[in-house]
Amino acid sequence: MPNDSQKACQECGTSIHGREDKKFCSEQCKNTWNNRRNRAANAAIRRTNAILRKNRRILLDMNPTGKKKVKREDLIRAGFDFNYFTEVYQTKKEQEYRYCYDQGYLEISPGWYILVEKKEFS
Repeated sequence: MPNDSQKACQECGTSIHGREDKKFCSEQCKNTWNNRRNRAANAAIRRTNAILRKNRRILLDMNPTGKKKVKREDLIRAGFDFNYFTEVYQTKKEQEYRYCYDQGYLEISPGWYILVEKKEFS
């Protein structure tokens, strides 16, 4: 352990040598400390991104031609989660298209959706 005049590494506790404002003894300790500190936030982001990617893949698989009408139950059966999307586009007629990146959907009647592809990404 370091004596009173030396600082200790925030990760492993060993003596730190060098700059006065140094907090870690090595890059490895610095990275380990930061990874542990950010683990929960990064896990939530990874889960959200995984759901968004899955939603996009489902829309893409069900809509190979760029525009298609599908039943809500078919989307749900495929594992689609309506709570996750990346963008909402509202038309002048106040219809709301929801997008998962470049793949979108619009409820056209109860239980029925039109799937669309945003062409600016193609």
